Amino acid sequence: MFHFTDGGLRNVWLANGYTTEQTPYGEAISIQNLPALVQAICKALIRKRARLTGVEFRYLRSAMLMSQASLGKALGRSDQSVAIWEKRGRIPKFADSMLRVLYAAHSDGNEKVKNIIHALNDTDRTIYIVMKESRSGWTAEANEEQPSIFDCSPG
Repeated sequence: MFHFTDGGLRNVWLANGYTTEQTPYGEAISIQNLPALVQAICKALIRKRARLTGVEFRYLRSAMLMSQASLGKALGRSDQSVAIWEKRGRIPKFADSMLRVLYAAHSDGNEKVKNIIHALNDTDRTIYIVMKESRSGWTAEANEEQPSIFDCSPG
């Protein structure tokens, strides 16, 4: 059995689905179909009866690629609140329940929930808006990379 400690989890063991290899640097573990394993772990976490630990809460949030700030916005709390819950392991009941519901809808392919999560995550990133003029008027194009800067001041 392999003790799977990804993301700080301490209560997950793999009975199979992995191989062990010797390398010049020591023993290496190769996990087959890691995305499916992560999804299966998350589904097991949302079904557990006890309240989520801070590590489990963070694991679910991370599996949806949500930042602490995004989850905080979704729950009406600050990113610092989420960070404290994850660090101290005392998750408020409402946050525990909401994260389980969000993950369940997200993993079942609910496009509305996925779009909301993407929108929340996008608010944390800097987006550069490049304006282009054409015969039909101005259009905006959003980029994640800062465009080359040149002096365009009048005169």
